[in-house]
Amino acid sequence: MKRLFWMGVGAAAAIALNRKARETAHAVTPAGIAGNVGDALRELAGALGTFGADVRAGMSEREVQLSEQVEARSGVTPGARHALGGGAQRRPRRTTGDARARRADG
Repeated sequence: MKRLFWMGVGAAAAIALNRKARETAHAVTPAGIAGNVGDALRELAGALGTFGADVRAGMSEREVQLSEQVEARSGVTPGARHALGGGAQRRPRRTTGDARARRADG
């Protein structure tokens, strides 16, 4: 019984080592490297998306704080100026179609 137990432990260890060796060998092949790079890029893209969302949330929060400070100090609501048509006039945005047309003409 003792020999059977140790034979089973040896077989389990051999299977585990075989799987680990196969995974390690696959990791250094071009397909394995491409998979690792793809995983890293997905993780980076997710981190950048989260960072961008955090930045936008911080910007919105800071904009609210600054608007409240301006209103408290001057008594003027910053958003009201744009609603009344005041402030600098904005030029209309160019679309990508306009840029393509300019490139074609130029």
